[in-house]
Amino acid sequence: MTTPEFFNDVAPIIVRDPLSEVLGAASNGLIDYTYRDVVKLAGHSCPTVAGAFLMVQEGLKSLYGNETPVRGEIKVLMKGKLGDGVVGVIANVASMITGATDVGGFHGLAGKFDRRQLLFYDADIEGEMAFERVDTGARVALSYNSSFVSGDGRMGELLPLIVSGRADGAARELFGMLWQDRVKRILIENRNDPRLLKCIAQ
Repeated sequence: MTTPEFFNDVAPIIVRDPLSEVLGAASNGLIDYTYRDVVKLAGHSCPTVAGAFLMVQEGLKSLYGNETPVRGEIKVLMKGKLGDGVVGVIANVASMITGATDVGGFHGLAGKFDRRQLLFYDADIEGEMAFERVDTGARVALSYNSSFVSGDGRMGELLPLIVSGRADGAARELFGMLWQDRVKRILIENRNDPRLLKCIAQ
């Protein structure tokens, strides 16, 4: 899988999964999730997927500080309803990294490692998404806004040609490069801009 070079410059999210350790899937249960991993999950790289990755990264950092987040012991709360807008896309990324699921996840072993009832939609939260530690009850809410990171104006001209099938190879390649340039500016150049992410402890 060949991806844009900047994917390698996005800091990974490292979690510890006790179930993975018990089953011998990862040494000490440590798993690193990269931006490339969530792109594989979604099948594409876009501002929404980038924002989902950053919200998970920032939320877990806020909740755990210098500790390693524990996968399977984190609740994910989505303000929106499943099926609305990009709620499902964002939730899928959060679910992959935290292990949280609603009813379709792993049932556990001997009463432990149950991944169900950890993902909630239509939640009464302040931000778009919130994370809650199962062990302490600490919660943080996050909002994401990438609108100030504008895209190249040429994309608006190229997109109709692409979706109608009238674009040639050069036009499709240019559109992809311009699209990923915006994603790069969100993930790398504007990562620490206070307008991008708002993190609120609750």
